[in-house]
Amino acid sequence: MSPQPGVSAETVASLSTPDRIESRLGTLQFQDGAPTDATADLLYDHLDFLHGVEAFINAFRGASTTAVRRGFQSIGVEDNSVLIFSDLMDSNSLFLTANCDTVYVLSFLDLSNGPMVVDVPPLPAPSGILGTADDMWFRWVTDIGLPGPDRATGGHYLFVGPGYDGPLPDSGFHVSHSRTTRVILLLRAFMIDNDPTVPVKVIRDGLRIHPYVPGGPGTAVATFLAGKAMLAGAAPIPETRFIEGSGVAFNTIPANDFGYWDLVNELVQTEPVGAGDPEVLGLLAAVGIVKGQPFAPDDRMRKVLEAAVVVGNATARTVSIAPREEEGWAYYPGSGWMNPLFTSGYDFLAPPPQITPQGAVQSPSDGALKLNARIAWFYPYTGVTPAMCMRLTGIGSQYIFTFRDGDGAFLDGGQNYRLTLPPDIPQSRFWSVMAYDRQTRSMLKTGQPKPDLGSQSGTVEENSDGSTDIYFGPSAPEGKENNWMQTVPGKGYFVILRLYNPLQPFFDKTWRPSEIVTV
Repeated sequence: MSPQPGVSAETVASLSTPDRIESRLGTLQFQDGAPTDATADLLYDHLDFLHGVEAFINAFRGASTTAVRRGFQSIGVEDNSVLIFSDLMDSNSLFLTANCDTVYVLSFLDLSNGPMVVDVPPLPAPSGILGTADDMWFRWVTDIGLPGPDRATGGHYLFVGPGYDGPLPDSGFHVSHSRTTRVILLLRAFMIDNDPTVPVKVIRDGLRIHPYVPGGPGTAVATFLAGKAMLAGAAPIPETRFIEGSGVAFNTIPANDFGYWDLVNELVQTEPVGAGDPEVLGLLAAVGIVKGQPFAPDDRMRKVLEAAVVVGNATARTVSIAPREEEGWAYYPGSGWMNPLFTSGYDFLAPPPQITPQGAVQSPSDGALKLNARIAWFYPYTGVTPAMCMRLTGIGSQYIFTFRDGDGAFLDGGQNYRLTLPPDIPQSRFWSVMAYDRQTRSMLKTGQPKPDLGSQSGTVEENSDGSTDIYFGPSAPEGKENNWMQTVPGKGYFVILRLYNPLQPFFDKTWRPSEIVTV
């Protein structure tokens, strides 16, 4: 190899490719920089595999929403109708880390034919709605109820889809725009005296989903006179169809086989081109999923994608369940309790703002998307909103979760454990502890249909010093039946501690639960 004039041989060697390279893929062979046919085939297989793994990880949130929608359709819940859990959710359904503390009210809004209105009724105190709306890529659209612009007073929420250029009201609606033609509505209503009856009735009587009529109430006559809108009367509001979900068995979780790609392809074909992020759509295009084109991989590519699902799923599961310490997701130093949102924020760009007497102080961002935090959130959990990680007291809900015991071992359904919650649990509404199946990330299925203990249970007993012990194991410790959560030998699980309307000792960490310890 002859060096160029003025350029050293060492420089040329540093940017050249040897004829023979030993790599993690094996031996790679080139002829003065050109790959042999065998090396090219090997590297293209590897590149397709890499794209497949990255596509699995980065498109999972879209596969998740699509799987939820398919699950709804499997039990007759079509778009613009409402799935309500009047007697709370339980372990019959497979739903990523849902709770059995609140009344779930769920819907997919179809904006493809124009904007849709959701009329949200106010609930009588001390109830209230804690809700959010996300698009089909699980990007936050707006909050509803207590953290939303109506602040629990009820209101008319207007959702506008991509491409709509028609008139919008001057006032009277909380207007939100979505990049996707469907929006997932995730509402939770608080019970009254541990009874869901009243909030369920108010929601069934008052929650309505219907098309927006341009020019109706909310549009000023002056807007019509300016030629910006037509005038219309108040249109009759059609009844909204409610489907009962309590006790119903259905699945909302993406598969870990080739069917995963069919889910993602369904989303890409259903939504307009601008609905997804270009980089994620580029990864999907690299493996054959392109808007407007059939997804028909040949035998070679199908095998590559099947292998990519295996590794992609294994990677997503590992990042979620066994994160590296340097991620910084531990909520307390040296603890198994964690939550990645407190380092990444709901948008996975910066930690949530600090709350000061002068207001919210935004946390600095380094400009990098926190990719590991994003998959660690969406692989086990459903939905995202600023309210899930805001450091604001007395509103919203906060979560910390643990997969390990105090010795660092993963929780084992055949072992007996104890969790101690110190006195004065920092919440002004209620707290709960729930167990989830490590495989399905859904409620742990045991002889207790609702694997939940908390201040709403009505039976949990405090210790004499005001602390509370929660026991986990196949059978209850003698005399501790009211504070016991059943587990299953041979079945791994994890635990979530929820605080509704959290208080300052949670945020400043002066209150700290124990690790889950073996007894």
